[in-house]
Amino acid sequence: MTENGKWQRLRVFLREELRQLTTVRQSDRPWLMPFAAALCSGVPLLVGAYFGRMDYGLISSLGGLVFLYMPETPLYHRMVSLMACAFAMIASYAFGVISNLLPPVMMPALTFTSILVTMVCRFYRVGIPGSLFFIMAASIGAYSPGDILQVPLKVGLIAMGCLLACLIAFAYSIYMLRRRKPVKVEPLPAASFDFVVFDSVIIGAFVGISLAVAQLLQLENAYWVPVSCLAVIQGMSLRAVWEKQVHRVIGTVIGLFVSWGILSLPLDEWRLGFIIIALVFVIESAVVRHYGFAAIFITPLTLLLAEAPTLGQVSHGALIQARFFDTIIGCLTGFAGGICLHSPGFRRVVGRQMRRLIPGGLFGPG
Repeated sequence: MTENGKWQRLRVFLREELRQLTTVRQSDRPWLMPFAAALCSGVPLLVGAYFGRMDYGLISSLGGLVFLYMPETPLYHRMVSLMACAFAMIASYAFGVISNLLPPVMMPALTFTSILVTMVCRFYRVGIPGSLFFIMAASIGAYSPGDILQVPLKVGLIAMGCLLACLIAFAYSIYMLRRRKPVKVEPLPAASFDFVVFDSVIIGAFVGISLAVAQLLQLENAYWVPVSCLAVIQGMSLRAVWEKQVHRVIGTVIGLFVSWGILSLPLDEWRLGFIIIALVFVIESAVVRHYGFAAIFITPLTLLLAEAPTLGQVSHGALIQARFFDTIIGCLTGFAGGICLHSPGFRRVVGRQMRRLIPGGLFGPG
């Protein structure tokens, strides 16, 4: 091939990449849904600000994220699904908090939680965001300092956040179902070994590897490393994994400048709560249209959520630098996992060995 031909192919490739990364998708999501989601995460923080306990409000606000798992099915189905997800959120956070008490088991505990939650989400066909927020809750819980006597308190706080989310979801559903016809509840398709077991084990393994890398590098509060890894590796194809990684890295870099601007403001507990409400509203309005744009605001949101109780005690530069390295390590690990996950040779060799550990016929032939 001539030099001109190679240059032409490169230009076509770069043009296609730019088109894919700048495509804005259409969405019929009503504005009330992002607003309700913002209330689920923001109200606990405002209550915490009122009582002077932002640390308690932060834990409850994590439970509010369960609102995002609400399907568009009839009321009886969506509320049962949401309450099941609330239980999973509480259990995931509890696993993380308990693992904090035994640092040597933190990585195995997060790996096990990632595998188990991903299996359940895939078996029951839980839609986007999938296992992401369950693992996020477990990861933040794993880096929450405290003693064993605080475990019931923390688990109770996230349960209260989940309860608030269920109540807001019920009110939202009563209102919206009068205006929109619900989606029909479809029977679950047959569970296949590859989709439910193999993928879940590989995803969980690389989430654990990302945390192990963060621990080897002695990163402090590296809860965002496994979350970034999972966000990237969950792509349904290698193309989707690559696109999500690029979106996340570019969005994070821009989001760090946004974070710097927010942290430079004269923040108190009340302003912080309202800023988080605004960020959640923008994210949930944008994420279905363009993930990279939403990632710009996901960065300051996660930084503020995790650091709210200690805001002002650590320099802004140190927080932003830590978040940048966490994202890079998580994305690179997730991309490596995505390559393995979508490699026919890897699936054939590792899958054959994995099948020997699973009872025959448990997940059908596929």
